[in-house]
Amino acid sequence: MNTSIQEAIKLVEAGQTESGLKKLAEITPALHDEDKATIAQLYYEWGIVDRAIAIVSDLHELYPEESELTCFYAELLIETDQEEEALRVLETIPETDQAYAESLLLMADLYQMQGLFEVSEQKLLKAKSILPDEPVIDFALGELYFAQGAYKKAVAQYKKAAGEKAVVGGVSVYQRLAESLSSSGEFEEALEWYEKAVRENPEPNTLFGYGFTALKAGYPKTAIKQLTELQELDPAYSSLYKPLANSYEEEGLYEEAFETAKEGIRVDEFNKELYLSAAKAALKTKRPADAKDLLQEALALDPGYIEAVHTLLALYLEEEDFESIIDLVEDVRKYGEDDPKFTWFLASAYAGIEEYEKAGREFEAAFSNYREDGDFLYEYAIFLLEEGKRKEALPLLKKIVALDPANEEVHEMIFRIEDENSFE
Repeated sequence: MNTSIQEAIKLVEAGQTESGLKKLAEITPALHDEDKATIAQLYYEWGIVDRAIAIVSDLHELYPEESELTCFYAELLIETDQEEEALRVLETIPETDQAYAESLLLMADLYQMQGLFEVSEQKLLKAKSILPDEPVIDFALGELYFAQGAYKKAVAQYKKAAGEKAVVGGVSVYQRLAESLSSSGEFEEALEWYEKAVRENPEPNTLFGYGFTALKAGYPKTAIKQLTELQELDPAYSSLYKPLANSYEEEGLYEEAFETAKEGIRVDEFNKELYLSAAKAALKTKRPADAKDLLQEALALDPGYIEAVHTLLALYLEEEDFESIIDLVEDVRKYGEDDPKFTWFLASAYAGIEEYEKAGREFEAAFSNYREDGDFLYEYAIFLLEEGKRKEALPLLKKIVALDPANEEVHEMIFRIEDENSFE
């Protein structure tokens, strides 16, 4: 390598970037073309793509038959969003050239970026026919299928690549394979590859994927281990807190779940799911007031957050705060949100405040959605019995025992009603 280039590199590496770049700019015009290509590569590695492309475009005009230079030129064009020009340049490489397979890979990337997945696949399969044992092509096919959500096909390609390489283009093949397996529901096998990926490079995304998949697979202890490691490595990684809180909850560690969700809220105060997780943990640790505050915060972020609405309604019902149930349902419906369970909650609330006519209408309206729900049928039947409507309650009670033949209490109720009816 030219001595002047080496001196410029040393300046940049020593932190004297401006001096190093100035030196390169001064010496470039007088250098041989091979040295110019070297400088262009340096610019590319340092992220100064405009300078690299200025040099390489001139060299490409001088040496259009140099296929490696042509591929490099195309890469630079892609970096500067000149996709059409990059394709035109790549298409100049003949099929007989040794760099043709590389040009096909670059074209496949371009077509994938444009959403032309079938064309991209054709280019990759053609490259595969030229270089059948090249793991980079297997990996590229895996990336293409992964981008399309075709995870099983991606798995097959990543496995081929993983037999030869752990990393391709700075991307962990193990991590991609694990993620594809997890996305296709193969959690157990995914964990094996996540373990390899973490051993290779315990970076945040891999740790998160490992922990999240472990939770899905039913291994909350493993999930806690990986996600707490991630928290120590990068506490600002906000996505970790919900699955970590859920993992603690799975282990019955409700205090830890509560504190984790609260910590997550401090990191990401606009994450409604963390407020819900914290609220559920608060209920498990006998903090109903905290739970209400957290649920109301979640609804302030998203008034139509149905799961939070259900949880808050259930809490109000447990506390027999019937007016709050009615108010909350009315508020949520103002935002255009509705849910069949709202009608059931309203029925319970109106019955609780002794507005029996309204309660009856709500029970009747809810029946079509809950005709197979034993708890609803029991509550509705009891309401009807208290209203003196034994004949209307009887078919509901019979439906309950059809769903749960071992329910002795309801059997007794049916017997008494039928016995009373026999004397009428």
